[in-house]
Order: sequence, then C-alpha cells, then structure tokens
Amino acid sequence: MSTGKLWGIGLGPGDPELVTVKAARLIAEADVVAFHSARHGRSISRGIAAPYLREGQIEEHLVYPVTTETTDHPGGYQGAIDEFYEQAAARLATHLAAGRTVALLAAGDPLFYSSYMHMHRRLADRFEAEIVPGITSVSAASAALGTPLVEGEQVLTVLPGTMPVDQLTERLRNTEAAAIMKLGRTYPGVRQALSDSGRLADAYYVERASSTRERVLAAADVDDADVPYFAITLVPGPTPTTPIVTRSQPATALDSRSVAPVGGGLAAPTTSAPAETVTAARAELAGGDTGGRQGEVVVVGLGPGDTAWTTPEVTAALAEATDLVGYTTYINRVPERPGQRRHASDNKVESERAAMALDLAKRGARVAVVSSGDPGVFAMAAAVLEVSAEPQFKDVPVRVLPGLTAANAVASRVGAPLGHDYAMISLSDRLKPWDTVVQRLSAVAAADMAIAIYNPASSQRRWQVGAMRDVLLAHRPPETPVVLGRDVGGPTESVRVITLGELDPDEVDMRTLLIIGASTTTAFDTAEGTRVFTARRYGTGG
Repeated sequence: MSTGKLWGIGLGPGDPELVTVKAARLIAEADVVAFHSARHGRSISRGIAAPYLREGQIEEHLVYPVTTETTDHPGGYQGAIDEFYEQAAARLATHLAAGRTVALLAAGDPLFYSSYMHMHRRLADRFEAEIVPGITSVSAASAALGTPLVEGEQVLTVLPGTMPVDQLTERLRNTEAAAIMKLGRTYPGVRQALSDSGRLADAYYVERASSTRERVLAAADVDDADVPYFAITLVPGPTPTTPIVTRSQPATALDSRSVAPVGGGLAAPTTSAPAETVTAARAELAGGDTGGRQGEVVVVGLGPGDTAWTTPEVTAALAEATDLVGYTTYINRVPERPGQRRHASDNKVESERAAMALDLAKRGARVAVVSSGDPGVFAMAAAVLEVSAEPQFKDVPVRVLPGLTAANAVASRVGAPLGHDYAMISLSDRLKPWDTVVQRLSAVAAADMAIAIYNPASSQRRWQVGAMRDVLLAHRPPETPVVLGRDVGGPTESVRVITLGELDPDEVDMRTLLIIGASTTTAFDTAEGTRVFTARRYGTGG
C-alpha cells in the first residue's frame, strides 16, 4: 500500500469565500481533515473550512494542551507544546501510513506564523507533503483598512506583538511600514511601543479581518480588554497622496455612495474617512441600521418541524430581527424577509455562531439565533449563554424563547410515553466522552425512568445505538416499549413502536428520536394504531 499525502492547506484570514479554489477542492477530496484549537474546542480553521467538508471524512481535532495558561509539565510551556506536536504528528502519521490523504488546515498561510510548520518538520521527511498558500491576515487587514500599506521602494516589517517593548519600539522607529501580529494580551505593550516610537497616531487596529466580526479602529482608541489574539495593528508607510483612511476628519457617517457590500464585507471607501467611520459603516452592513439602539440576542426554538408548532412569541421575534444566525437547515425553515440578513453555518460550530451573534448585537443588531425544537435542549441557548459570559459581551442582553421539544412531539404521536419521570440524553460523544454517556444511561436505566434519546446516530456515528441497547438491556427486559420517531412534523414523518430487543441500529439516523420506556410503560393496540403511556403511579403499568 502506498502512503498518503499531507497537504498544508492555507485557508485565508477568515472569510470562507477567500479560500482558494485549489484549497476548497483538496479539502473536499481529503480522507482526513485535521485542525487545531485551544482547550475550549472552538476551531477557527474548521469554521472557515466547514462549507467545503463532506460527509464521511475523518476529522482529527488537535487540541493544544496549553496556550496562555501555566502548566505543570516538567519541561514547562515549551516542553508541553513540543510533546503535543510529537503526539499530533504521530496521529497524522498513522493515517498517512495507511494510505489516507490528510488535509491539515491552517488559518491564513501555512508558513506564516502557523502551527502547520511544526507538523511539516516532523512528517515531510517520511511522507509526501505539499503546501497550498493562503491569503495572510496582513493582506486582509490592509484591504479592510483601504489604505496602501507600502508603495514604491518602501519596506514593510512584520513584527510579533510578543517582542519586548524596547525592541518593538526600535523596530518601529526604523521601518517605513509595519504589521504587528499576535496581539491579545500583548496589546498594552504594543500600544506603548507605538507611542514611544512616535507611530501611534498613524497606526490602525483591525480585528478578525474579512470575517463577519471584523472591526477597524484607530490603534489609540482600542480598549485593551477587548483585544483578541486574531487582531493586527498596521502602520502604513508614508504616502505621496491623501490616504483613503485618515483620522483628520470628524467622525460622520459615510453616505451611501462611499461603500459597497462585496461578499458580505465592505469595499474601500471612495472618499476620505476616519477609521471610526469605516467601523461604523461596517457595523451598519453587518448588523443593520442600528439608529443608536441597543442590540440584543434572542435565542428561539422553531419546534420540531411543522410551522404550526412555532409559537407566536417566536414568530414575532423572527419578524423583528435584523439578523438571523443558525445552522443552515434551520435558517432555511424561516421565511425570507426583505432587509433581514441571514448568517447560516455548519452544524458543528456552535461557539463560533454564538460569538458572531453576540458581536452583531454588541454593534446594535437585533439578532435571532435559530434552533430546532427548544433552544435549551441540546441546542444553541447553552452555547450563546456560555460565550456571553465573556467580558466583552457583558452588556449584551440575551433572551431565550422556548419551543416545542422533539421529545414531546414524538411522545404526542403515540400517547404519553413521557407521562412520568423521564430523562433526556444525547447519544453523541462529540462533546462528551462515551464513558460519560454510558454512565448516564446506566444510572437512568437503573432508576427506572423513561429516556428520550437525542442525536442517536449519524453517517459517521453508527455503533453507539447498538452499544446503548446493550447497556439498557442490562436493566430493562427485551419487551420494553421503544418509540422511533423520525422527522416528526416534517414531510417524511414516520413513527413506530417496537421493543428494546427488536431495536435495529440500521433503522436509526440523526433525524430519529428514540423514547425508551420504563417498567411502568405500556404499549397497546387500537384502531388508530399502537398507543403508549407511562403510568403516573407505580403498579398500574404493564
């Protein structure tokens, strides 16, 4: 068997439409897609690549053991990181040795301040490797600023914000143009170096360039507490012409001729305007004409499928929203309204969706985050609230509007299988270990409660249903009633009642919800079909 090939895929700065044609093709063709994240699990690279992924691909999530935290590793920070890279390279080598093609994702360019280079050094001597370059954040930030970064024979110096302040100051004094990366916690020192070198008045700050959360500010006006790692400071070189962006004018709104939306972003202003004005124009395009009002995030539940199950309260909130954020399938269930922006994304980027919604609201937008069923049941409410606890979103109001749950919808089709105590358990082990799933299944089964099983299977997760059945059969007899509800409220709805012993994992997919009965659950036949109930008193059930 021939070995596989490693591709270092540059994704560009954030906008999925800035992924090159070649990169998009290779991501879709790869057997394995690998990406990094910090311990919170939110991968920016995977979020950018999501539109180009396909069903059936193996995903390797490489989680850094430490970023800015302290570590008790005997080798300190560097020892922990070196060990991580060795282990990550070994994981990818296993796939390559088996003949699989591996696409290792890298935000920006793979060899420009990227983690890809660490994998390349450890794997390229054993396996074929090729690099697909990507647009760097420097280019994206310069485009966002709308000002030439360098002209003619000018020199551009790219600097890490992690440099000591005195060294950074000296470098800034001796270059015509500069891009300072790796900001975040380093920004107070970067600001000091800009001031000490006399460059602060000419410096600009660009946050998350090209993404829907992009911000452009004068470097002197940035709040140190709000600076993420994915931000950059630019000091354009001297220009013989009037800059496109200048701080010498009052902060007045651009007229409608000054900007034009291109791919969800902002074209360069056609007249001179201060950085604050560019920021205001971007906020208007991203979050609507806010009119100075306070934005908010409303997390809504559409119900399981039938539009009749969407509450009037949710319908009103959807009508009032300037922006909709959600998984593509759920966004598509909401009728389009003139002027309302729709931000659809992949179903595995909950935290990124939440952060985008909160950032839009922070700028004044009324954002509805859309979930199926009830948003508080294995859906977006928890993700939004978790991200909203971050300091930069402390002033953004968040409301949650309930919806009819899939469990209750399926239960209603057969009667009242959830008529007594019951538990809801997600069978997905994507966000929690399978051992935890087993512990919870065993505990609930031993407590003799009915169970509503969410997320039982997908195209890539097939064995868990059989494993669940075996765990439950250790506590429940094979005759225990089981309800299989698929696409309830949708056009392909089907509901069946079987027994636990008859449960066939091949009949279950991601659109199926299972209800496992308790000892007091009874199934009986009627002229309308099988009916199921769980008695509210012990001793009256089957």
